[in-house]
Amino acid sequence: MLQSFDRSSRVSKYFCHSCKIFGLSSVVIGSGHHFRLNSAMKEIKIKGGSNADPHPLNDETHAQLSCAIQGCTASNVQCTPEIEKKYVHRVYDAIAPHFSSTRFAKWPKVASFLSSLPLGSLVLDAGCGNGKYLGYNSNCFFIGCDISAQLIKICNERGHEVLVADAVNLPYRTGFGDAAISIAVLHHLSTENRRKKAIEELIRVVKKGGLVLITVWAVEQEDKSLLTKWMPLSEKYVEEWVGPGSPRVRSPSSMALESIPEMNENNSGICLKDSKENLTGSIPENKPPPSQSENDLANCNHENLLKTQQEYFVPWHLPYHRAEVSGTSASALASGLAKKDDKKAAVVYNRYYHVFSEGELEGLISGMDNAVVVDRFYDKSNWCIVLEKLV
Repeated sequence: MLQSFDRSSRVSKYFCHSCKIFGLSSVVIGSGHHFRLNSAMKEIKIKGGSNADPHPLNDETHAQLSCAIQGCTASNVQCTPEIEKKYVHRVYDAIAPHFSSTRFAKWPKVASFLSSLPLGSLVLDAGCGNGKYLGYNSNCFFIGCDISAQLIKICNERGHEVLVADAVNLPYRTGFGDAAISIAVLHHLSTENRRKKAIEELIRVVKKGGLVLITVWAVEQEDKSLLTKWMPLSEKYVEEWVGPGSPRVRSPSSMALESIPEMNENNSGICLKDSKENLTGSIPENKPPPSQSENDLANCNHENLLKTQQEYFVPWHLPYHRAEVSGTSASALASGLAKKDDKKAAVVYNRYYHVFSEGELEGLISGMDNAVVVDRFYDKSNWCIVLEKLV
């Protein structure tokens, strides 16, 4: 009972801190601590949102939330670049129900991490998506956040404690959680400074000794053929670039925008042996295997590009029968955010990804003195690290 009271108290403090950040008032309702945010947040009707209004958070509201503390300028790392607004935020809001229907399997490594946490731990899931990890360990308490209001709506309908928030500006007080996870999130941030800031935020919000698990897509894909199905950006976006209009025009690419089977997206189906490394200086034993044949990429004229390219648009095919042709999809098609693929009977949306090379994730925390990497591993085409907060 004491533990329950303590956890309830911590949640109340969380909501108070949330209001201070956004300059809003909040109300904690019922034993489940469901909440609503008043004032400017009235526009974000998560619980009562209508399917006809898939974008309760427009770009301007996103910018206000991301820059609630400081003015939004191009040099402010917390200001969302246009490429993320258009090819991450808007896309995930548009595909949320279909995306959620494909996201139910738990990754064994993430499940193992959550199962290992002490009884009563408060876990913060930054970029929780449809909430598939929220509540995984019944002995822990979970709070999730995501930039997509439509994914948060799905989480809310499932009874999870969630809110709309940006990964580079988490609405939790310092030292609030016992652990934090960021699963397949950082690769959607378009600059190194924003990726680094997101890691700093994850470290900030856990207490001393708290653990942080981060996973990102790897450029070293087990199935190299996946890279041929992604559209490479010809040049990296300018550091901290924020501006009106569309992102920079990329050079024409002969790469076909083909469908990625959802069950195999970013997963070739090859199961590598579990292995961990406590950073003794050696390379992980389960480093991604080399190409099985020198001819693996022979049919692709982009071999050199594939070796160095890290910026991609990864397509999501939303079947016509799942698309709101009269609403979201029609608007996306009209604005150029999405395209029709009549052969596959789908509306195609592009999602921005920065895929990580080996050691890049650890490199982002090399200058931080308040955390240390206690584990690193490669798991099903993902680079993963576990951090421990020192102070």
